[in-house]
Amino acid sequence: MRPDEARSRLARLGFEADDVEALAAHFLDADARGQSGHGVSRIAWLETFEELDAKARPQRVTAEPGYERWDGAGAVGYLTLEAVVRAQLAAPPDRARLVVCSRTFPTGSLGYWVRRLAEAGLVGVLTATSPRRLPHPSGGVPLTGTNPLAIAIPSSDAAPVVADVSMGAVTHGDVLAGRARAEELVPFGGPQAHKGFALAVGLQLLVDALSPDEGFGAVLLVARPESDPVPALRALADGVRLPGNGSGSAD
Repeated sequence: MRPDEARSRLARLGFEADDVEALAAHFLDADARGQSGHGVSRIAWLETFEELDAKARPQRVTAEPGYERWDGAGAVGYLTLEAVVRAQLAAPPDRARLVVCSRTFPTGSLGYWVRRLAEAGLVGVLTATSPRRLPHPSGGVPLTGTNPLAIAIPSSDAAPVVADVSMGAVTHGDVLAGRARAEELVPFGGPQAHKGFALAVGLQLLVDALSPDEGFGAVLLVARPESDPVPALRALADGVRLPGNGSGSAD
């Protein structure tokens, strides 16, 4: 899908111009990084939402120096995280801030959001819940979402490290795109899948415990770095690709 077609289809869904650009930027960035499951293919998915409210606006309901809470308030999760990131960039914390987002879905490629923080010199750690799709490694009903975790660390060399990992062996986007079967959506790790499952459970309960509302949510930690560890690690890696360098299905 061409960028102009993507923007046109988003506009037909009722999104205003600024929101169209925010959504298109996210989808196009995902495609450019090889994350097509989070790219413009998701527009067709949005077109199936019966209760999509393109005019809804996320709300910041609590604002304290070290804590914020946001309510998606009917807006698509992409736009809630867009508002959250813009707010942190406009007024970074003195040291650190925890941001809890309730009723926030879908959230897309989490690496996209924390990368923007890192490019502005901030550390970002973000996780989000989604529909329960991962069963216990021994089988049974799905108990958690794929619950990705993204960590972005800024660098004085202007190339942040961005690690963005889903707890699933494949992503739901892969299933939607036909690159994987639904039954392949299990905790990552193969014989060590209990580790991926444990992370998924921990992240699920972290978000659920901090959000006062039912439904899917996200939790962001944003902080000012106290040191600059990336260049030394990059030198030690001696050419080995670090997360966030170039494209890839996951940062």
